Order: sequence, then structure tokens, then C-alpha cells
Amino acid sequence: MKPYLLAESNWKRLKDHRFELAVLPWGATEAHNYHLPYGTDVYEADAVASESGRKAWERGANVTILPTLPFGVNTGQSDIYLDINLNPSTQLLILQDIITVLNRQGTKKFLIVNSHGGNDFKTMLRELGLKFPEMMLFTCNWFQALDKTNYFEEAGDHADEMETSIIMHLHPHLVLPLDQAGDGVEKKSVIRGVREKWAWAERKWSEVSEDTGIGNPKKSSPEKGRKYFEEVTDKVAELMVDICKSKPEELYK
Repeated sequence: MKPYLLAESNWKRLKDHRFELAVLPWGATEAHNYHLPYGTDVYEADAVASESGRKAWERGANVTILPTLPFGVNTGQSDIYLDINLNPSTQLLILQDIITVLNRQGTKKFLIVNSHGGNDFKTMLRELGLKFPEMMLFTCNWFQALDKTNYFEEAGDHADEMETSIIMHLHPHLVLPLDQAGDGVEKKSVIRGVREKWAWAERKWSEVSEDTGIGNPKKSSPEKGRKYFEEVTDKVAELMVDICKSKPEELYK
């Protein structure tokens, strides 16, 4: 039993134990080029949150990792088979219910470990922060915690060299040979502001990418994935430790 994983805990232990921080990994279920599984974001969320939780726990953080939510916002992929969409309004209701339980039962610190680019929890936590002013609410995108250029040669943001390398490290049996992967070529917006990333519009995924990938995965390797995974979980564990040590009245100095 891993005491920092709620799914492996039991009532005998938790009857008298109260956690300082609850962590919710949140993924998505969607196509990832030809070579990666639909559960890529879920596998990553599971592994990053669990390993980060282990490292934080061993450093004294009183943290529990909740079971991963497997569905995310996929509104731009409505025509891609079995890309399962949760609307942001649905996510808000799910978060409200979970935070209501934590608040009522005395776990006042909450962190989302987000594993999907289409999820954006900041505005939701702003709203929920007004309803639960005694709660400390955080979200992080683990895939933005490190500079990927220090680990990978090819840029991308979906089924790219980074994601492929991580799944090759974590679940190699789920990765097809890379000669079966698409090149992950992204068609750019004709609107200059969107291309320059100071304006935004949702991407119509089937028009942006022929293989559902964005970023060439052909230089991926399990060794690259292992190194990145170890260092990104160090970073996320540090966040968990810092949150556990923090006090609401002493957040700024």
C-alpha cells in the first residue's frame, strides 16, 4: 500500500488520519497520432502525480493523490472518433463537488495536476475561490514545468517527441513502432495574431493535423522519457512540498 495514494488507502488508516493537501490528476481521452494510445494523457497524469506524490511524501509532505479524472475538454475534436469531451461547465461542477467534500472534512489545500492542454482551470478556481475562501486552490500544467528544449530536439504539443518518449518509458508495450507514426505536421492559422500567439482561437483539430499529432515524434526514446520524467516529477514534488509548508496568512513576502 502506498499511503499517499487514496485509491490504495483504507478506512482503518484514514479513520484517524487527515491530509494537508489533496491532489487531483486530470487527463483526457483522445487520439494521439497513430502510434500512442488514447489514454496517453491519463497514463501521464497517473504517473506524474503518483511519482511526485511519493517524492513529496518521503520529504514529509502530508499529501494524498486522488484518482485521475480521465476526460477533458475536447471541444475542438468533436469529429475525431471517441475523443471524449467534458465541457468546461461540467468540469466546474465536478470541481465544486470535490472541493465541497474537502472543505467540509478539513483538507483545506487542493492542487490540480493537469495533463491535457485543452483543460484550463484558472478561471474555475477564481470562481470557486470566492465560494470557498478558506480553501487554498492551485493548478499546474506539469508539461510546462521544465524547458523541453533541454531534453528534446523536436518542438510540439501533442503526441510529440516529449509525450512519445514518456510513454515509451512508462508503457512501452502501448507504443507502435515509430515508423508507423505520422510526422505530426501542424498547419498554421492564416490569422497573424493567432500564429504569433497573442490572439487565440480554438484549433479545429482535424484541419490542423492529418494524423492528430502536433510535433514530430521520430526522435523519441525511452531514455529521453526517463530523464525528463525523473526531473519533472522532482519539480512537481517540490510544488507539493511547498504547498504543504505554506500558511494562508504567509503566502507573500
